[in-house]
Amino acid sequence: MTEGPTVMHDDSAMVLGNIIFKTASIPGLDASLYSLSSEEVAFFKAQIGIDDDADLERHILEVQANAYKFAPYPWIRGFTFIRHNISSYPVYEHILKLGRERPDAVLLDIGCCFGVDARKAAADGFPAKNIIASDIHNEFLQLSHELFKTTPASYPACLLPGDVFDPAFLSIAESSDNVSPAPAVDLSSLNSLNPLHGRISAINATRLFHLFNEEKQLHLARALAGLLSARPGSVICGHHVGNLEKGIIITNRGGSERLAFSHSPETWSSLWDGEVFEKGSVKVETELLINERKRLVMKWSVIRL
Repeated sequence: MTEGPTVMHDDSAMVLGNIIFKTASIPGLDASLYSLSSEEVAFFKAQIGIDDDADLERHILEVQANAYKFAPYPWIRGFTFIRHNISSYPVYEHILKLGRERPDAVLLDIGCCFGVDARKAAADGFPAKNIIASDIHNEFLQLSHELFKTTPASYPACLLPGDVFDPAFLSIAESSDNVSPAPAVDLSSLNSLNPLHGRISAINATRLFHLFNEEKQLHLARALAGLLSARPGSVICGHHVGNLEKGIIITNRGGSERLAFSHSPETWSSLWDGEVFEKGSVKVETELLINERKRLVMKWSVIRL
């Protein structure tokens, strides 16, 4: 959700990816925006160990306030950071099946913010020790423990800070054709994603690509493709801003001016099937939807054949 090549600050603006946040117009927090579905309430109560609705809200508001001090982004103010998106994807049950049936299966939640999708997958059975939650803000990863009241011992997933456009953290490698099992990697020892080229079974990239221009989206797609295992069924999925035709969309939300480059379902499919991966080696599925803010978003998945 919040990966980017740089996070820049000056007296008047912050820049994340291709988004400009004008600090003079950043609004304060608004508790009235807090809203959870019944499914989300049940999830957080079970995971955090808080049974009372008011206590749960108070706890989430406290963590939100801590995050907003250093990252006053619209998705923090609007509580997008507590949504679990991955379970709404058509490939979600397939991802959980990979976790059950592949002993070496690794799930990467990239640009994860607080890593709520990673927590959801772990709660639904994907082995937590085989999950990596990664974000450019290490503070978000530490606040994940505060939000869920966990420790590295009680939640053994790998929380890995890093910049996906830094080749020392994630370099572009040719997508692998080797389907034989690779030796296991000790995820707890990772300092970058580079040791995992060709080893990851499932990658979740939710609300990530639309932070970047067309060139950087292609770069990121190639970088993630190099991490994906060649074994049939390995999958990359996510959702982000979409459009009927590819091009620039201009929006303004929460004091941020966004010139977002957006692919259409057709150009997104052709990017993965034929440009990033060899034509015919993957199955790409897309779905263009209208979200709660009346904007077009695209859910998508790329599965190795």
